[in-house]
Amino acid sequence: MIDPGLARRIRLVAFDVDGVLTDGGLYIGTTAGHAVELKRFDIQDGLGIKLLRDAGLAVALVSARRSEATDLRARELKVDEVVQSNRKLPAFEEVLQRRDVSWAHCAFVGDDLADLPLLRRVGLPIAVANAVPEAKAAAALVTRTPGGHGAVREIAEALLRARGVWDDVVTHYLEERGDAAHRPVGSP
Repeated sequence: MIDPGLARRIRLVAFDVDGVLTDGGLYIGTTAGHAVELKRFDIQDGLGIKLLRDAGLAVALVSARRSEATDLRARELKVDEVVQSNRKLPAFEEVLQRRDVSWAHCAFVGDDLADLPLLRRVGLPIAVANAVPEAKAAAALVTRTPGGHGAVREIAEALLRARGVWDDVVTHYLEERGDAAHRPVGSP
């Protein structure tokens, strides 16, 4: 559970990619003589990112691996910032400076050792269920769901519920789709 006061202070939510937005697996091969790398992204996680953005939070993807698949998914989801650098900490510090956001106003979701420097600095450190023990130990919250299988959606819902905006964001999403029932989400 996320403290409502802390949830309301968060301005930017950042996610590691491999092991958080994906299950950590990579599909690597060749097509017509060209190297190809594919990643599996969970559709519910994509909606979680959209809902975070609809609630006014900035979203960043932070990966130590350069990947076209990450760029494609980030563009599709209209992610605010994409960092692909084997030096995550200084690269992410640049994002915070550019956006004028302090570490205390960030949440970061990680799963492995390379995520520890960010998990140890942000105001809301989160690890996914399949994270290594060191990442879980650094986290204030550990998801029930593993990375790549809805953990990002679980985090988005928990954060937006703690902020007290979940029902409004869902209603807006349904209205945007033309599927709104014209009554509050929780009402009969």
